[in-house]
Amino acid sequence: NRRTYVLQQGTLIPMPEHMRMMVPQGQAGMDSLLASTLFSEEAKRAYLQEPSRARELKDYAAAHAGDDESVASFVERHFGQEVAEKLAAPLLSGVFGGSIHKLSVHAVMAPFIALEREYGSLITGLASRQRTGASLFASLRSGLGGLIESMAATLPRASLRLQEAVTALTRTEKEWKVQTMRGQGFFDTVLLATPPQQTSALLTPLLPGAAELLPRDASSAIIIALAFREGFPLPPGFGFLVPEGSSESRLLAATFVDQKFAYRAPESGRVLRAFFADEDLTDLPDSVLVRLGMNELTNILGHSLPEPAISLVRRWPASLPQYEVGHRERVTALEEQVASLSGLRLLGNAYHGVGLPDLVRQANEAAQWAAS
Repeated sequence: NRRTYVLQQGTLIPMPEHMRMMVPQGQAGMDSLLASTLFSEEAKRAYLQEPSRARELKDYAAAHAGDDESVASFVERHFGQEVAEKLAAPLLSGVFGGSIHKLSVHAVMAPFIALEREYGSLITGLASRQRTGASLFASLRSGLGGLIESMAATLPRASLRLQEAVTALTRTEKEWKVQTMRGQGFFDTVLLATPPQQTSALLTPLLPGAAELLPRDASSAIIIALAFREGFPLPPGFGFLVPEGSSESRLLAATFVDQKFAYRAPESGRVLRAFFADEDLTDLPDSVLVRLGMNELTNILGHSLPEPAISLVRRWPASLPQYEVGHRERVTALEEQVASLSGLRLLGNAYHGVGLPDLVRQANEAAQWAAS
């Protein structure tokens, strides 16, 4: 069961099935949406009427071709404010950790922009391109950490320098000098995959205007993993999302890990992950965060949880750069400036996508560029 829920008025409401983001896929998607208790009758009418507004929507897209806007503005134009708040907001904040009123639709929903431009109606456009495929959710049985460890093990020992901060980059006539806290090295090519704050510090002496083009804000994430020896009831599915700015919970989302990846827990056990994005929680002790996560899950699930056999807290401060309106234009201008410095390239989650597939694609492109 791949079901995901949205917290609404203290209840976990299943998201409609056969949806791509907030757009129903074919008749099955529309039927599921119309049967859903997540939306009011007014929101459902907006969905039903959207295909008949195709000409109006296509004309709008043509008149504003190339203009960026917020995700909220785009979704509201097609389906109304309720859909933006109840579905788009939790979906996008779960991925980007940001507000749909600031996120750039060109940067985070480019395929939907193309559908609007060609068809006007997103529902009609998606139906015409409908395809089936494997699950969107996949992982390695041993966890992604095993992949990183295997990759590191294949590298020559001298080529991997851990816990050695880079303090400055200098372009000489023929190569790059990389200054670190322990010394310096000279290289033909530099692939700069640091977070925006560190990238800004390294680039500013080389390109004074570059810092203004990097993402200005980044949200933090706190992940609390809880492993239980004994089982307890959970709604069938992968987990739930909490709408942006909800007063019902401080959680951003939660994943029922053993129901998403059954091999991650013993048959009789449970593994849950709770996600927070509040900046003011980052400095709290692990024990306080674990208790907060347990309390929030208890309130939402409606029953107490046993004490976890294992609890882990991971903090990722300023880890999700915000793709605010105008992001693509700023990144294009930044990359044009960087291209003026021979042998330097930027990559990471601050530019062309925050997901692992986006980062793997960027890494492959950068490796091919460096080898050419």
